[in-house]
Amino acid sequence: MTAPMLSISRRLRNTPFTRRVTEAGVKSYTVYNHMLLPTAFDDVVSDYHHLKRHVQVWDVACERQVEVRGPDAARLMQMLTPRDLRGMTPGQCYYVPIVDETGGMMNDPVALKFADDKFYISIADSDLLFWARGLAYGFRLDVDVNEPDVSPLAIQGPKADELMARVFGDQIRDIKFFRFGMFNIEGREMAIARSGYSKQGGFEIYVDGFEHGEAIWDRLMSAGEDLDVRAGCPNLIERIEGRLLSYGNDMTRENTPHECGLGKFCDTHIAIGCVGRDALLRVASEGPVRQMRSFSIDGDAVPPCTGIWPVFADGERVGRITSAAWSPDFQTNVAIGMIRMTHWKNATKVEVETPDGMRVATVREQAFT
Repeated sequence: MTAPMLSISRRLRNTPFTRRVTEAGVKSYTVYNHMLLPTAFDDVVSDYHHLKRHVQVWDVACERQVEVRGPDAARLMQMLTPRDLRGMTPGQCYYVPIVDETGGMMNDPVALKFADDKFYISIADSDLLFWARGLAYGFRLDVDVNEPDVSPLAIQGPKADELMARVFGDQIRDIKFFRFGMFNIEGREMAIARSGYSKQGGFEIYVDGFEHGEAIWDRLMSAGEDLDVRAGCPNLIERIEGRLLSYGNDMTRENTPHECGLGKFCDTHIAIGCVGRDALLRVASEGPVRQMRSFSIDGDAVPPCTGIWPVFADGERVGRITSAAWSPDFQTNVAIGMIRMTHWKNATKVEVETPDGMRVATVREQAFT
């Protein structure tokens, strides 16, 4: 049977790097924020090994930016998240759970602060721009909320520092984790942050201007030939090992930050102004009844997890698996899922209903590292 094709139209936007990604031999895409996001080049396993040993350049332009600018920028930012932003300084990146009025997760982006009156929100896959604009209009805030022509390009892997230093100078090595600096690139000041959607380390370049994308891509590829630099993308196996959550897959608006294991990023008692504060205060006082965990699943490699796999204990459903893959390094199936508090203790045995039958699984409080 021939696999179904994805029809491309103007509703699915290309990125500044799409032509280079095509030339690099991309094998598959997904749709993310109405844009194309590569998901495999050689194959997921080969890409996984290369990411852990060398360096890759990722087209993550789908991480669209919501720019919040104006006198009330800080106020709107605090309305969006239960994380206290008062101590955030220019040049810092914060992981900020975004919630609605019920405390449900709307997005889990990284925020960048340029000044008290200017922020970027580098979003996951949901239309956060409309929520932010709606709050700004509804509360009559003196702020402009827009999507700028800014497209992140990620450089990930153990050789990322060396590659970036060759292109942008040794000062790039001084950027601390979740900090960013401004660099003159193609005649324009652009932000470069030490961040990225992997546990292998690296940077994200906030390419300002669609027209500059290919030139920056080419400079990185040329400088890294002897480092075995390749085009890459967020890797399913590596992200599950590191318990990097995928909004829309592992969590939705049905989940609170506390259920997602993101309570450490919530300062609900002091984050005055957050629209979901009252709802989250109730959750914080009672504690979540279910929470995100990692799992190892026994047996041979499981098939791709494209939906939800129920988790059972003594015949009773106690949770669900939302992401799973075979890990070559850990020689087991690794997974992410939500499970009730009665069974979330480390090393608890449960059963998972996979497409090829029931499997024994073990709950892990910590990610695979």
